[in-house]
Amino acid sequence: MVGVVVVASSPAAAATNQFRGMNWAVLGDNFSTGPLVVQGLSSSDSNATVRAKANALYDDMASTMGVNTVRLPINTHTVGTAWWDAYRGAIDAATARGFKVILAYWEDGAASGGRITNLAAWNAMWSTVTNTYGANTNVYFEPMNEPHGYSSAEWRTVAANWLSYHYSAVPGRVLIGGTGFSQDLRDICNDSRFNATLLSFHHYAFFYGAMTYDAFRSHIQTRLGNCASRAVATEFGAPMNDGRNYADANSTDNFVRYIRAVAQVMRDNQMGGTYWPALGGKPGTIGYDWYSMFSLTGSNTNLNLTIRNTTGADRIRYAWGDTIGGDPTTPPPTTGTFYRITSRPRRNH
Repeated sequence: MVGVVVVASSPAAAATNQFRGMNWAVLGDNFSTGPLVVQGLSSSDSNATVRAKANALYDDMASTMGVNTVRLPINTHTVGTAWWDAYRGAIDAATARGFKVILAYWEDGAASGGRITNLAAWNAMWSTVTNTYGANTNVYFEPMNEPHGYSSAEWRTVAANWLSYHYSAVPGRVLIGGTGFSQDLRDICNDSRFNATLLSFHHYAFFYGAMTYDAFRSHIQTRLGNCASRAVATEFGAPMNDGRNYADANSTDNFVRYIRAVAQVMRDNQMGGTYWPALGGKPGTIGYDWYSMFSLTGSNTNLNLTIRNTTGADRIRYAWGDTIGGDPTTPPPTTGTFYRITSRPRRNH
């Protein structure tokens, strides 16, 4: 007879791939010393108009890519103003349909160098936001986007103080950005003050030199440290307007290798993410961000989105765990609980 020995791995850590998201940004980027009016909205819009516009855009994000999360910017010149009363329509429209919303603070103008220029105003802003949405389980809070003006120790102190001060924000719905441009999670991951939080991770090809696909994968995985299971890739992106073929596994194009590597690391680790951007961003000389996933048409509340690059969109969906073409349908077993069955001859005694 043959005996069967079943050996179970340690339980899988919680994944974050419930976040199938997009960034909705200001055209011109979110670093601003004024109210944040994301692309498609107008500063004269009412709350009802914002809701209607947001729902039109969310409909298309959901139907084309299965999006269920939006990352929205806030700053101290937005929250608590008349525009905030209207802008909340974009948050409330999302949560009403079951979307998750990540509210992330952008420093007040890029000239502030990756630091909070007015801590009192920052805390007042966050008190308003967390008092309003702390009980809403679909709303997540990111204390600061890309805190690159701080040393690792300084940023971790700022973030830990935020958690203590804003106690109405449940740690499990807080995303603490990595050090630098949120590009390295290792110090945050190893700091026990953040054991209960999620982590916000950014990775772009332009942060670094050209790499092979394998080098990109290793580079990304290294910077996730041991916390990929708590990480959300809140920013990553590449050109979507010039016909690059992100389906080509043998491509020598650096952006293609990069996106394919990010997508594979996310899938391997069951990570969610919010692509940068759906709309908005840096328009350059072409009038829109060449990384933007969607082109925007229509007027008033009759707004429509069209995917710029279907192979790029497919890579993002693959990152979230979708089956795309002939790609593997499941991540490797090391990302979850698995069982090893070993056949051994039974000894007679």
